Amino acid sequence: MRSDPARHPDRDSTLPADAVPATVASQPAAASVPDYFAFETRMRGSTADVRERQRIYVDDFRDAAPVLDLGCGRGEFLGLLRDTGIEARGVDADADMVAYARGEGLDVEQQDVLAALESVEDGAFGGIFAAQVVEHLPVPALFRLLELAARKLRPGGLLVAETINPLSPLALRSYFADLTHAQPLVPDTLVLLAKQAGFRAVDVRFLNAPKHVEDIDERVREILFAPLDYAIVATT
Repeated sequence: MRSDPARHPDRDSTLPADAVPATVASQPAAASVPDYFAFETRMRGSTADVRERQRIYVDDFRDAAPVLDLGCGRGEFLGLLRDTGIEARGVDADADMVAYARGEGLDVEQQDVLAALESVEDGAFGGIFAAQVVEHLPVPALFRLLELAARKLRPGGLLVAETINPLSPLALRSYFADLTHAQPLVPDTLVLLAKQAGFRAVDVRFLNAPKHVEDIDERVREILFAPLDYAIVATT
């Protein structure tokens, strides 16, 4: 089912009703959500909130142009890179996401992330960014994405892949609230997959610690209030 264009005025209303599929995602769950744009917006928060959370990654990519943002959504990170003068483009499987990002003047195409990587030559990018994408992919597709990312980055290139931290009980609520998630990814698992896919070095960065838990016992805080997200920072 398509999303209703009337709810998303940034979408190109000149297109025939069936010209653009609502999603070209390889995972069926995303295609089965009646209005994926509204669903994802509710799950992730406002564009201002997402931009603020992703701002921490900008410095990682200052010397990594050109950058490819996989599953770029509404284009928050692409906007941050543009503001910093870093060449970047994005792809997303959902037509509404793409229309919104294009409405912001960003270079975004509607494309499956694996197809996007397969369509470019090896070593084409200095950086690849994927925020809250890998948990949506079945294992074979996830490993294929990591393999392709390693090949499409030039030597010394950078992959940053952010995902929900399943070591945090609070984060698991968000994980299970999103019907399009395939499986939670423990940090050690994602690190191992990235190394097996060809990345030379892989670090883990924990992010977005819950607020207002300062007065709780340290061990309890460590277990119950672990950071909500983490990212692997992998280099070729």
